[in-house]
Amino acid sequence: MLHLRLIVPSARTEEAVEVLKGCPGVTNLVVLPGAAREPRGDVILCDAARESANEVLGKLAWLEDEGSIAAEQIDLSLSKVADQAVEEAPGAPDDAVIWEELAQKVSADSRVTWAYLAFLAIATQLAGIGVLQNSPVLIVGAMVLGPEFGAVAAICFGLLRGRWHLVATALRTLVIGFLVAIAITYACALVSYWWEWIDLGNLRRNEEVQFIVKPDRWSIIVALLAGAAGVLSVTAGKSSALVGVFISVTTVPAAGYVAVAAAMSDWKEVAASVAQLGVNILGMVIAGTVTLVVQRKFWPQVGRRSSI
Repeated sequence: MLHLRLIVPSARTEEAVEVLKGCPGVTNLVVLPGAAREPRGDVILCDAARESANEVLGKLAWLEDEGSIAAEQIDLSLSKVADQAVEEAPGAPDDAVIWEELAQKVSADSRVTWAYLAFLAIATQLAGIGVLQNSPVLIVGAMVLGPEFGAVAAICFGLLRGRWHLVATALRTLVIGFLVAIAITYACALVSYWWEWIDLGNLRRNEEVQFIVKPDRWSIIVALLAGAAGVLSVTAGKSSALVGVFISVTTVPAAGYVAVAAAMSDWKEVAASVAQLGVNILGMVIAGTVTLVVQRKFWPQVGRRSSI
């Protein structure tokens, strides 16, 4: 269930109430006349099943300009009427995609932030150390830490909706993030190489992590599956599933391999790692976009009622 708080101009309160009454899955309706001060108006509170959210938000879209709409997830609801509302709503809660919520999430994830750069740089350095130490454990840790899937999901959503500015912004975030992370890891690896802490032998003895620099048919299959699973986990709010996606694809390990191989001028390995990185990102974008298209077109409870 979602808890909705609406601020409505007094002259249109009854109109908003009738819309809410007419939407299946809406219950616990409360009207507080004159309670809002900025903007001025009446406050309407209600609970809505996730499956009904698109219909409610679509029919009350005018409030974005004339008032306000806020929604939050209800973690615990002990209410018979709420249970009935969920049963009345079409579909299952886990299948429902709230498109406005997704739009705000991917928009936030598409921007370059200091936190994004820091996490990606740390993850890439861990991956580089994992490559040099032939340590799958460090490789997996780096994969979990990487924050790049948010930008990938933003590209998928931008392609679905034709928001080319969002696609360009998210792509810029990916490029800048990986360039910064690779540059930092390269500098650290180069210093280690000068101090003779590492040499080409470290790359030659890493049989257990060679999958990072061997893009093949399985690489694209894994990327496609991970992209589909990643988008499903984002739209369904399943963060535990998203961790599995991070562990599945070798974007961050490939970036770490690029950095350490470049520091030792092993350009053949650099080229293979860049290819692996490109294959993974391309596969995730393709599968993620297709998954969103399927959710919007073929799942009525997540697409047909949406007005966006």
